[in-house]
Amino acid sequence: MANEIMVSIECTSYNHEDYIAEALDSMLMQKTNFAYEILVHDDASTDRTAEIIKSYEQRYPDIIKSICQTENQYSKGVLVELVNSERALGKYIAVCEGDDYWTDPDKLQRQVDYMEAHPECSMCVHAAERVSAVTKKTVSSIRPSNKDKIFSVEEVIEGGGELFATNSILYSREKIPEMPEYYLNASIGDYPLVICGALSGTVFYMDRNMSAYRVEVKGSWTDVQVSDVEKKQQHLQAVADMLDEINAYTHFKYDKVINRTKKRDRFYILLKQMKIKETMKNGYWQFYMKPEFLKRVIKRIAI
Repeated sequence: MANEIMVSIECTSYNHEDYIAEALDSMLMQKTNFAYEILVHDDASTDRTAEIIKSYEQRYPDIIKSICQTENQYSKGVLVELVNSERALGKYIAVCEGDDYWTDPDKLQRQVDYMEAHPECSMCVHAAERVSAVTKKTVSSIRPSNKDKIFSVEEVIEGGGELFATNSILYSREKIPEMPEYYLNASIGDYPLVICGALSGTVFYMDRNMSAYRVEVKGSWTDVQVSDVEKKQQHLQAVADMLDEINAYTHFKYDKVINRTKKRDRFYILLKQMKIKETMKNGYWQFYMKPEFLKRVIKRIAI
């Protein structure tokens, strides 16, 4: 029983030669009273990432279990996130991509303790910092609340894909035994995963900074997909399509917040395109009245 896996850590990597060692070290430093496994999936990196992963696996064969592809699966349309989740043994799944890392050795223990004490909880997240891959300095924080909080489904939907740091996520395999169609059809990161968590139970946020999320990583998903206005538009269309699927999936229970979220996203694209006149009509004026308007404008237009 003592050796039973409590947490499976999912780590996906691609050309993370400069970061993967720090990511694995941050997982290995976790102080827990339970066993955990580190499942690494390298998607045919063209640098030394796979070599580094294999060296760690040789040193920690009971903890680290890797799959190093010889052909890139993402380019074939494979959902690489599922490669690890389908072989996971843990009661809970923790997420940390190969270019990110954890900063608190008690992270997993704190999250598991909460979820064990609150069986209604499907997902636990926490505060994080954004760290520049170029300067290695903290550029901002990911802190959606200044205190511990349970986020509602509406708040998760309206919060968008940047509400929580990906590497803060710990979710219950019992509450989310398999991914719904809207997740499988999506191509937009972890936003649908967090919504799935909210629809499957409660999402608890710990106001404690326990991880670092790298930005300005060359070749990263964000760098490739949302680096200019046209790609940002394509990304937000994918978000809108996913939200429409969720709307149907939930029998339009969250129709109001979903449509408001889609309209807000269009509003910020118009701002980014400097189409100010268009934001003055079609009901977009409501977003100028929001308290977070200035903060969002500065953040979104600067991307």
